[in-house]
Amino acid sequence: MTLTTQINDLVNSVKQDVIQWRRHLHQNPELSFEEKETSQFVYEKLLSFGHLEVYRPTETSVVARLIGKSPGKVIAMRADMDALPIIEENDFEFASKNKGIMHACGHDGHTAMLLGAAKILSQLKNDINGEVRFIFQHAEELPPGGAREMVEAGVMDDVDEIIGLHLMSPLPKGKIGIGYGPITANADTFEIKIHGKGSHASQPENAVDPIAIGSQVVNNLQHIVSRNIDPIEQLVISVTQFHGGTANNIIPQSINLGGTVRSFNPEVRSQAPKLMEKIIKGITDAHGASYEFDYHFGYASVINDERVTAKMEELIEEEFGKEYIEYPPAIMGGEDFSAFLTKAPGCFIPVGAGNIKKGITAPHHHPKFTVDEDALEDGVKILVNVPFKLLK
Repeated sequence: MTLTTQINDLVNSVKQDVIQWRRHLHQNPELSFEEKETSQFVYEKLLSFGHLEVYRPTETSVVARLIGKSPGKVIAMRADMDALPIIEENDFEFASKNKGIMHACGHDGHTAMLLGAAKILSQLKNDINGEVRFIFQHAEELPPGGAREMVEAGVMDDVDEIIGLHLMSPLPKGKIGIGYGPITANADTFEIKIHGKGSHASQPENAVDPIAIGSQVVNNLQHIVSRNIDPIEQLVISVTQFHGGTANNIIPQSINLGGTVRSFNPEVRSQAPKLMEKIIKGITDAHGASYEFDYHFGYASVINDERVTAKMEELIEEEFGKEYIEYPPAIMGGEDFSAFLTKAPGCFIPVGAGNIKKGITAPHHHPKFTVDEDALEDGVKILVNVPFKLLK
């Protein structure tokens, strides 16, 4: 039996396990930095496979090392494990049991796929030259993120290349995305507090109205995108929170705004907070108000390494056929996989998991989000073949 045939048979043999693991995780979601039961589940499964050195670099993350028959490069593969603060609206038998928490981004599938790959590769230990490192990461959804903590804990020490997969509902099952260069955007956040002067709503002349001032700030921040930045550059400024007031007949003392800034160009990223503060200061000064402005640089853009990505494109064409490959544009979403890329070159790959015929069309972070479970097999097959492609 050839190794290829053996791998295909093993991938098929773990398919139902992977589905059941995904459903268990989906039913028992945990928020970022709180993945205690999830990480324990992963830890125990990895120990049961044998041939793996399993440890906990942080309280709610897990790493397993598979040392091959002879020395060689170190290849890492990562899955994220955390869920989101969303009330699930699916009626699955395995819908979330934890009220207000849901796997609405596919992390349950990512974890299950990497577990499947670990189970298979642990059986192929004597066919591997080098080391495979399985990284089960906590807290991808909540900055500063779990990836940075894991890097600081040394999980990327000696790693030569790293691969990450992400199930994507906008991409149909049967398609796998390949992207060279930037894949996700720089993802930053901000908070603005505007201090005015409160008054009875029937006497606005006695107030410095922070709601009216805040509305002008929101409108004028959009001028940065349309008038202050080269239109060729990609920049998004979204105000997503506007909180203020306690009653219909009271003009409040202050209001709070919050939102996010997405970009690709490092220079544009550094300009954005300066341009924002210039607008905020100008408007508040003009109306006799004051402000507080806090800007937080979050996850950096995920930038795929050209050489590693070319190898992954070859792998997908060899294992699935050229018709599987899509070349989707970069997205404005953020991903802390970029923290791992500060230590080693790598490739982040979208795996098609949507299916219109099955009604699997909800976007990520939606109460009805789910994935086509047939896509899990595609992910496992990619991950199992990664070491044999990159450790050559």
